[in-house]
Amino acid sequence: MSSPTHNLMRFVADLGYEDVPERVVARCEDLYLDWFGSALAGKGYSPIPLFENYAKQMGPKQGSSEILTNRETSSPWFAAFVNGAASHVVEQDDLHNSSVLHPATVVFPALLAAAQDLQSSGRDFITAAVAGYEAGIRIGEFLGRSHYTVFHTTGTVGTLAAAVAVGKLMKFNQTQLVNLLGSAGTQASGLWEFLRDAADSKQLHTAKAAADGLLAAYMTADGLTGAQQILEGPQGMAAGMSSDANAACLNDSLGSRWALEETSFKFHASCRHTHPAADALLKVIKERGLTADDIVAVTARVHQAAIDVLGMVDVPETIHQAKFSMGTVLGLIAVHGNAGLTEFQNKALQDPKVSNFRNKVNMVLDASVDGAYPRKWLGRVEVTTLSGEQFEGSVDDPKGDPGNTLDRSELEEKFRRLVAFSGAATDSEAGQIISRIWSLRDAENVGLYFNS
Repeated sequence: MSSPTHNLMRFVADLGYEDVPERVVARCEDLYLDWFGSALAGKGYSPIPLFENYAKQMGPKQGSSEILTNRETSSPWFAAFVNGAASHVVEQDDLHNSSVLHPATVVFPALLAAAQDLQSSGRDFITAAVAGYEAGIRIGEFLGRSHYTVFHTTGTVGTLAAAVAVGKLMKFNQTQLVNLLGSAGTQASGLWEFLRDAADSKQLHTAKAAADGLLAAYMTADGLTGAQQILEGPQGMAAGMSSDANAACLNDSLGSRWALEETSFKFHASCRHTHPAADALLKVIKERGLTADDIVAVTARVHQAAIDVLGMVDVPETIHQAKFSMGTVLGLIAVHGNAGLTEFQNKALQDPKVSNFRNKVNMVLDASVDGAYPRKWLGRVEVTTLSGEQFEGSVDDPKGDPGNTLDRSELEEKFRRLVAFSGAATDSEAGQIISRIWSLRDAENVGLYFNS
């Protein structure tokens, strides 16, 4: 059968390590380190202990795969489950713009758990990660903007991205990969409604996406079959979850466009929709020498998805909900000059200056910003001061985007900062992990990190 789904899975089946350009291999290692830090930062952070406790209650006492936050071992499914939740909770994991997908938090938990179980090499791990990114990003683009208005793409598409990565690690052929995609797609879920209630569902989305993607791969290896057209079939994902699906996205420039390279690192510890405005405001403050007290109003000119996601939160009740409050994020930037993990932990809800600044912030839809989205996430703010002056701030490439990326020294600094935040590893251990990941391509066995 020839179809966009089958063509995409043919590309995955045929992909070899030697087909991946050196720069893409290096960027994959970058993204893996960034994910690893995000996972360790989740140690002790609510609600991650609940996920660890569930793994203890329902999983084996020990297993072949590692739960990074508590350094225990379990089955691959439960390791992927907890690590998937942990790596998304502090909002520091990567994001791909045009698919609006967080690939790392679903691909790497599933892949690491399977690689440790199967004793896979670093090169096989990297090839599988690239496959998961390339397939997952294109599927996210295929489902379009309409999908994201109701569904959390990382929960839905993430299940398929994780499945493809593990299937590639297992060296599936095209037929197996198509079956795998069918079994993953029929499990895919994740709804945005949780934001209204400051609920913990976002971590459940990534936990289940990683674990259920792995489940689909392991069961496909034993012969489980799945729908052959789970994406574009008449009762497939597009039919039920999108009104603007574009099948051409599934095979877009396979083998020449490496979508993994387009993935952004997160600089601020908040929802990615806040980052463009945060960078634009920071630019105005620095250029004009302003303080928070000098500012009486900020208008953030944003795309519609930012309003859809961030508009649910007026007064945040939890730290995590504060990360989805444009006013709180801009308040941290204006008052403290940074919206990092410690600022959210200690200032977002406690500092009256931040709360006061939040009331000065307004979001409005900007047609030009919305027209560029999701390919580009533009930052546009208008700042009014006490003296009546008005200043405009404009950022086309927020910090962390491919056009304004983090280099390896910055990634190492971020990694150490994330680890120190949670105390999940000593600085010496952090250095050892960094060294292992920078030489991942040479590893004969990905192996365990804390239980070897």
